[in-house]
Amino acid sequence: MKAVLPLLIKTHKAATSLQALSAQQSQQLLRALSDELVAQSKALLKANAKDLAKQDPDNPRNDRLLLTAQRIKNIAASIKKVAKLPDPTGKVLEKRTLPNGLQLQKISVPLGVVGAIYESRPNVTFDIAALCLRSRNACVLKGSSEAAHTNEAGVQLIRKVLKEHGVNPDVVTLLPPAREVVDQLFTATKYIDVLIPRGSDSLIQYVRKNSLVPVIETGAGVVHVYIERKADLQKAVDIAVNAKVSRPSVCNAADTLLVDKSVAKAFLKRIQPVFKEYNVEVFADKTAYDLLKGYPHLQKATAADFGREFLSLQCAIKVVEGMDEALAHIASYSTKHSEAIISEDKKACERFIREVDAAAVYTNASTRFTDGEEFGLGAEIGISTQKLHARGPFALEKLVTEKWVIRGNGQIR
Repeated sequence: MKAVLPLLIKTHKAATSLQALSAQQSQQLLRALSDELVAQSKALLKANAKDLAKQDPDNPRNDRLLLTAQRIKNIAASIKKVAKLPDPTGKVLEKRTLPNGLQLQKISVPLGVVGAIYESRPNVTFDIAALCLRSRNACVLKGSSEAAHTNEAGVQLIRKVLKEHGVNPDVVTLLPPAREVVDQLFTATKYIDVLIPRGSDSLIQYVRKNSLVPVIETGAGVVHVYIERKADLQKAVDIAVNAKVSRPSVCNAADTLLVDKSVAKAFLKRIQPVFKEYNVEVFADKTAYDLLKGYPHLQKATAADFGREFLSLQCAIKVVEGMDEALAHIASYSTKHSEAIISEDKKACERFIREVDAAAVYTNASTRFTDGEEFGLGAEIGISTQKLHARGPFALEKLVTEKWVIRGNGQIR
């Protein structure tokens, strides 16, 4: 802990100072951060270019690392949206007076120090910092080596704005990108209140299994789109294509299409030319493979292809006998992130909603909407797939816990 411990101690001490920050001050701070981000976009893009230069240019996951002038503007706009959200702290959740005269209140309070471990998405640095500052939490950020230059430039910018507004800059701390730092965080129970991993399933499982600090999982997405027998096929094609190709490197992108046998031939005939246009590589089960013969990017699926989070222009396709088989497949392979059904049968849709166990369940819409900003939450730390404390977009409203306040006048028990 020698290298990291002093940083954690500083952040832990600085966290207390955030309690004196008013709701209006936190809003002003975030608006200033948003403006500074746009003003310093060239410096941030320069740092990002250094990170991109170290990567294989053909790696489709580079899209997660890439910043552009427009993406920076989008991040800045998201920060301003967070500033406009209601303050989640200081809410009186319960209030009553006991027969002995004790006055009880249950109020919402910050978690304290939020630790985040994440991979090569530099926007996460700003999302987490903004959400934590608005909810008066300090944060300790552990990004990946792939985004080291970008994260360092981003946190320097954030700390500059904090200092200019009279806030201790140690409330936002960037840790070294070295992997060994992760193991050091696991035992920092005195200084970190909650640890949030965001990235690949292997990262999330490693943190969950080894951390002594309480963990909130933001799960990997193995996402299914089920084209039911009464689907509007053009609607199904539009949704499936959007869910797969609009941004394939993110967790809410579709990984497996489940197609009802009765509409498989017609649906696959319609989607083929569109997938071909985007060079989507398809891993098909036997039935789908036979129907897709002649498609230039076709592979026979293995068992391992179902349950894969592709994060690229790749997709598994399986033909199913009906709703029962589709639900069984999802239950076996889902990571409980986002699942969708395309159908004009309202009863089938309602059954899907009722029986599918996932953080977000869709009927006749793209899974790409599973996102804090899209849900009107401003931004998110990640998509939680667990069931305790937070589920779905883990955003501002969940960065709090509860405190009981008891006011007395000499009562004893």
